[in-house]
Amino acid sequence: MGWRDKRKIMQSYDVTAEIYDERYSEEQARKYSKALENVNVTTKSVLDVGCGSGLFFSQVADKAEIVVGVDISRKLLTKAKKHVKAFQNTFVLQADADHLPFKDRFFDNVFSFTVLQNMPKPPQTLLELERVVKKDGRVVATGLKKAFALEKFMDILEGSGLRVVAFVDEDTINCYLAILAREGLA
Repeated sequence: MGWRDKRKIMQSYDVTAEIYDERYSEEQARKYSKALENVNVTTKSVLDVGCGSGLFFSQVADKAEIVVGVDISRKLLTKAKKHVKAFQNTFVLQADADHLPFKDRFFDNVFSFTVLQNMPKPPQTLLELERVVKKDGRVVATGLKKAFALEKFMDILEGSGLRVVAFVDEDTINCYLAILAREGLA
């Protein structure tokens, strides 16, 4: 899986952009709730990698100083821009999760919901998320259960350079949810 595969994923999300919120908002809201039980977002900066239509923004924009959402799908970002209008501290841009256009250690918290199964090399993607999170920050990543067996997902996490500080495996969210910290940190 490489750029051609990413392009297919991008096109697939472009096609479903109009019905994205209707189709996924309830499921995503359950994931957001579980993540936020384990991560303090009353911080300076939050990055939402694979932000889709921007559903997560309403969960964090009133708590963080700045929220940035990135996605590879242009049409989903068009929808996200509508969500952004409600918040003066929230911004979106098109970017590849494997090549984020940010300085090292820039964000306090990095969230990546429903992204890893779409990436050619999920461990590489996690390394990129690790690169942009601050020393004492958190990375939240999910893996769809229909795409990853638990053992495979744990192997991906172990190869990331991040340490699992919390893990959620509940049927209600249809995925594994991992809260990760840089090695050696609580």
